[in-house]
Amino acid sequence: MDSRAVNGEEVILVNERDEEIGRMEKHAAHREPMLHRAFSIFLFDASGRMLLQQRAAGKYHSPLLWTNACCSHPRPGERTEDAAARRLMEELGIHTHLEHRFAFTYQAEVGNGLTEYELDHVYFGTVTAPPTPNPSEVEDWRYVELEALREEMTAHPDRFTAWLRICWPMVEEHLSQKRA
Repeated sequence: MDSRAVNGEEVILVNERDEEIGRMEKHAAHREPMLHRAFSIFLFDASGRMLLQQRAAGKYHSPLLWTNACCSHPRPGERTEDAAARRLMEELGIHTHLEHRFAFTYQAEVGNGLTEYELDHVYFGTVTAPPTPNPSEVEDWRYVELEALREEMTAHPDRFTAWLRICWPMVEEHLSQKRA
């Protein structure tokens, strides 16, 4: 089990306008479920391929599923952009400029009686060096062409995290706006 799930780490509870309304132990917020602030990072290399990580086998939910570069929660009192940079370094050993692109709210069951109910801030960034993953967080990683990812998620959705499947159409829309 992920050590952060049992050590009392708290998440920031928010309303639909992303206004802080309290805090709660992370695992409890996923059992209840309670709307809380989160972030998702999407990283791309110079040729436009997206970096995916496979969640470590020891994660308390969604183990061994493929997902975007990094997802997590800011701690109470921590700015979301600071938390995103911190977790990107902790999980993949990557430091890069992150650009906030959009936010959305979703709710999805993730197994073990847990539900993600998050107001998720989405960041994009560019990666120029290979990741150095933390094995307690990341089982594997790979770069993937966007069209190949779209096809793989359609053919084998069970290989990917719920939040990536939900967020992907919005990511594609923002990528097409950037190219236009």
